[in-house]
Amino acid sequence: MGTDDKAGNKLEELGGKAKEAVGNATGDEALERQGERDQSKADLKQAGEKVKDAFKN
Repeated sequence: MGTDDKAGNKLEELGGKAKEAVGNATGDEALERQGERDQSKADLKQAGEKVKDAFKN
């Protein structure tokens, strides 16, 4: 997995956590769910990159 991909996925995950926290603090359920989706999407991307790395080795 490239360093750029790792960084981008981590930023997406952190952004999702931030959205979830803000949504939770303000009672904005839609923003909270969006943050959860962003985190899930980042996790899936990271898993896909790890699978690619496993086949490269």
